[in-house]
Amino acid sequence: MTDTDFETTQIEAAAFRRLLQHLMVERTDVQNIDLMINAGFCRNCLSDWYREAAEHRGITMTKDEAREAIYGMPFAQWKAEHQKDATPEQLAAFEAAQRNHKG
Repeated sequence: MTDTDFETTQIEAAAFRRLLQHLMVERTDVQNIDLMINAGFCRNCLSDWYREAAEHRGITMTKDEAREAIYGMPFAQWKAEHQKDATPEQLAAFEAAQRNHKG
C-alpha cells in the first residue's frame, strides 16, 4: 500500500465515521424507511456492508455486533428510543420505490 492509498483510506474512514455520527446522533429523527425510500439504503444496509467488509478481512462479526457498530447501541435499544411505526404513506412510498428500483 502506498502512502497515497493509506491517506485515501484514512480520508474515507473519517468520512464514514462522520456519516455514522450524523445518522446516530444528529439525525435520529430520520427513519430507516425514509432513507430506503429516498436513498435506497438505510442503517441496516450499512451494518450489513460493515459486517461483509469485516468478513472480507477475516474478522467474524454477528449481525447484532455490526448493527451495534452502526447504531452506536444495541439495535433493540435504538428501536425503542428512535424508531417509529411506518405510516401508510411511508409504506406506499417504499413499495413504489422498490418497484421503480427493480424496473
